[in-house]
Amino acid sequence: MAAIQQRSGGSRRRAVAEINVVPYIDVMLVLLIIFMVTAPLITPALVKLPTVGEATRAPDTVIEVDLRADDTLQLRLLDPRARPGDPALQPQDVTRQALAQAVAQMADGAGSSLTQMPVMIAADKNVKYDAVMQILDRLKRAGVQRVGLAVAGGGAR
Repeated sequence: MAAIQQRSGGSRRRAVAEINVVPYIDVMLVLLIIFMVTAPLITPALVKLPTVGEATRAPDTVIEVDLRADDTLQLRLLDPRARPGDPALQPQDVTRQALAQAVAQMADGAGSSLTQMPVMIAADKNVKYDAVMQILDRLKRAGVQRVGLAVAGGGAR
């Protein structure tokens, strides 16, 4: 509201236009306190990656690293040229520490090297992103040059 001032000796009155900002500051401080109290209570959710509509086709011969929801690893060689019942095609459980050595042995058994053999990581939807990145880092440090991520195709975006 505008206050009306009167000069001490005169008959003229003049309106003083001032904004009282104290109520605005009070509201701002209350909102700040509300945000400060509620921010730690909000828990971040895990990102659920969607399936892709169209994915690039995986190479014919590839080593697949399955990272399951219980955080265990399984290796398998996908090779259409191998005979059915070949022991190299059987999935084998492996630890994180032995992953690089097992991938190297599997690549040698397929007649390739770590730099040439593609490796595909197939992680369960409920696996944390950090676990997938640790596997990717281990493979890169072991010398694997071609690493991809497996996705489910055909989903709506």
